[in-house]
Amino acid sequence: MLRLLHTADVHLGARHADLGEQAAAQRERQFAAFRAAIDLALEERVDLFLIAGDLFDSNTQPCRSVERVASELRRLAAAKVRAILIPGTHDVFDRSSVYRAYDLVALAGLPADADLLVVLTPERPEVVLPAVDAVVFGRVFETKRAPHSPLAGFDASKEDRVTWRIGMIHGSVAIPGRTDSDEVVVTKEEIAASGLDYLALGHWHSTLVAKSGGVRYAYSGAPEPVALDQDEAGRVLLVTLDQRAGKRTVAVEERQVGRTQFEKVDLDAAAIASQPALIAELLTRADPDLVLDVRLTGVRHDELDLEVDEVEAALAPSFLKVRVRDQSTPALSEGPLPPPDTIVGAFVRDLEGQIAELEAADRIAEAAEQRDALRLGRLLLAGHEVSL
Repeated sequence: MLRLLHTADVHLGARHADLGEQAAAQRERQFAAFRAAIDLALEERVDLFLIAGDLFDSNTQPCRSVERVASELRRLAAAKVRAILIPGTHDVFDRSSVYRAYDLVALAGLPADADLLVVLTPERPEVVLPAVDAVVFGRVFETKRAPHSPLAGFDASKEDRVTWRIGMIHGSVAIPGRTDSDEVVVTKEEIAASGLDYLALGHWHSTLVAKSGGVRYAYSGAPEPVALDQDEAGRVLLVTLDQRAGKRTVAVEERQVGRTQFEKVDLDAAAIASQPALIAELLTRADPDLVLDVRLTGVRHDELDLEVDEVEAALAPSFLKVRVRDQSTPALSEGPLPPPDTIVGAFVRDLEGQIAELEAADRIAEAAEQRDALRLGRLLLAGHEVSL
């Protein structure tokens, strides 16, 4: 039996320019998720710890950041857990590669010839690990865009030095019309013909476990979201390879390590009394690790004035990120209309006629603007003060 932990796309050092003051906190969340993955590997007593590319967000990293990573990898080595990693497309193995600039093995305090920490490159495309009866193949290039498929001509089926054959690639599984412009692409047919027992993939930030032919392959996804719309990130994979009575099996288990949580909330605008009441209701969900996506729907009453920018600003200190979308619509007039020969009656009838025509023509955005005009007009004609 062979047990491994598979992660990828940690993107340490990401700048998160869109997060403003929260950027530093999110970088710490990413590092915390990396540390949590190592904690899990130690708790589960795995044999291998695989990082399938983009451990770093770029090749420009301060020494202290690389040393911080090396100290975590040293914890694995101390427990005899072998860490194998490959460069990705962000920390690509070009001439300015972070893996050329820094010697991770030395920074982790390990002998140069140790197999406890190995960076697979075009110069070292595989490592045989007799201690765990496995070989790991890293299909890596020196350029961000691959000159050909990393599995072109690859076949590990005749590997007889050890029992288990593991592959590592940072790239996309081909999806016609969607991955045509990606830098590194492999096909399901190539995976099926690879002769591998397990293919650890990186590049997609969501978890995916699948099979092609007899080969199990998987994306672990990012252990912590790199962007705050990646609600399928936050996991690593525990993989168990077993052989009994000549039959090989590969079992994959997802484990949560990221702290960021996501919640989508739909609220009926008709039930909202005021903007302060909406803010108070949403604050009951306050959590510094929560990305809250709020959508207001339904028909709102005339007296409800909402400024979503103000709502988001009031909530921002209590959440990791808040987005409020007002997709509600103002009500049409209720009850008997004033006579058509009055200003109010003529105004209401004219606008409601325009709204009906626009909605019938599926011109929804224009109809919504006219509904707003109708609401404001009713308020003004009734003597209310309206802020525009």
